[in-house]
Amino acid sequence: MTLAEPDLALNSVSKSFGANQASVLEGLNLSVKRGEFLVLVGASGCGKTTLLNLIADLDTPTSGVISKRRSATLMFQDSALMPWLSAGKNVELALNLGGLAKKERKEKAQELLKLVNLEQSYEKRPHELSGGMRQRVAIARALAQKSGILLMDEPFAALDAITRDLLHDEIARVWRENGLTIVFVTHNVREAVRLGERVLLMSSRPGRFIKEWVIDIPEPRRIDSSEVALLAREITDELREEIGRHA
Repeated sequence: MTLAEPDLALNSVSKSFGANQASVLEGLNLSVKRGEFLVLVGASGCGKTTLLNLIADLDTPTSGVISKRRSATLMFQDSALMPWLSAGKNVELALNLGGLAKKERKEKAQELLKLVNLEQSYEKRPHELSGGMRQRVAIARALAQKSGILLMDEPFAALDAITRDLLHDEIARVWRENGLTIVFVTHNVREAVRLGERVLLMSSRPGRFIKEWVIDIPEPRRIDSSEVALLAREITDELREEIGRHA
């Protein structure tokens, strides 16, 4: 693979549903380079989750082609941990599906939990963990699948502001240390600016990419910084205008 080749590419991707073939996504073209952190924002129902499902091969486009250089793992808003399994065993479950031997599974699960600062939580069940800790386990489990592309569908939306801020730091660190390509969906525009290298605004149905921002605010960023707030206000104004056109 040459450096010029994208990790993920969409070529004229469209998706329709139902007997009347209502178009949810229309003519999407996108190139995501290896190691990029891309954020998608848009009104509810514009097709962001549908797009992640297509990239994750949970559904197929009605037309167009999706190309991936590495496999993709989808992480949801809910951590979706098995409640009867410990944090470690939840991570091991993904490793088991990958064919890793039992002893190696435990060692790797411990290594992944340490990566998300949960090395002391291997034996704890999900009900013993906070919401933020459960999401960290979900991140470790996603990494256990050895996918180079991580798709994140509003993973921090249900968390309080402080926990969300801490997990912003966590996912940014994990992203850099592991060379991941991340496609991140959020309704929180400040979160988009805090995390992304690039932000794409999607139109209301049918979903299209209508505007792009390259985020050049230096790291480390804070969600409450004036630079983040200023750009978030600009993106929010564009989003409000787009929603208003379809109200």
